[in-house]
Amino acid sequence: MIPKTYEEWFTCITKDCGIDLTENFITKRIQVLEDNTHIEAIQFSKLYGDTHRLNVISWMKQAHLAR
Repeated sequence: MIPKTYEEWFTCITKDCGIDLTENFITKRIQVLEDNTHIEAIQFSKLYGDTHRLNVISWMKQAHLAR
């Protein structure tokens, strides 16, 4: 399932995947996903679509602000 909302994404990342959204993790992931030339960003867009990549960037920023 590809999350459609922040709440779905947050639950997926923190509960289902067990990822701790630390400041360091969030910062690094935003940097990678915002870099359209980074191999991980390219692969992410190929797998899930560019719209979802942009959503994840937005949700990461939202999670960072909520810390």
